[in-house]
Amino acid sequence: MKVAGVTGEDAEDRVRWRKLIGCVLCSALMCKAVDIPDLLDRASQRSDKLHSLSNMLALELVTIGRVTMPRPAMCHTSSLLTPNDKEQALQVSESTLMSLARSLLKAWQYPVGVLSNSANLLPHQSKASISNKLQELQEHSRNLEDGLDVLSGKMGPTAQILSTLPYRGGSDLGQDKMSKLINFNFLLSCLRRDSHKIDSFLKVLRCRAANMQPNLC
Repeated sequence: MKVAGVTGEDAEDRVRWRKLIGCVLCSALMCKAVDIPDLLDRASQRSDKLHSLSNMLALELVTIGRVTMPRPAMCHTSSLLTPNDKEQALQVSESTLMSLARSLLKAWQYPVGVLSNSANLLPHQSKASISNKLQELQEHSRNLEDGLDVLSGKMGPTAQILSTLPYRGGSDLGQDKMSKLINFNFLLSCLRRDSHKIDSFLKVLRCRAANMQPNLC
């Protein structure tokens, strides 16, 4: 017997929707079942890949030469106070390190998209390779962000605090060839610096979770 107003297609859509919800809930429960050291180990592996890709991208870009580059202090994340090295990071609480890593990662959601969308327009012989690497970097960034959201929920309210670091550079990296290269290279250098910080903070967290000696971190 058919119910008035409900078609066969509607019923199939409802079934598919229930299955999708079931899969999402199952995935969420599996994440909750994994302990913090294992989650940190996975996150550290992804952050390592993220930083490795940013390094490879920097190497692919030809050195621009004797052209004044914007200062690192002009990076949109420069206002965030972070540890300068591993020794300083070891003095910061676990929840604060997680907050810093998440804030930096989320601050790059839009700018990484700008880099990815601009790659194919670069006046550069390796633009296809650069574009592919940026798409891969975007995927790792999204996966890492999802993982850190789960981790922060296990680490308490401080770990869930996010600093607002708006990117105001816009989507247009320049009208002429030199401007495009300079602005692209500068934005990439900021990403490279921040991906190193994220990776360092997560490695310190992984080290602490495994109860390793500080000198081994």
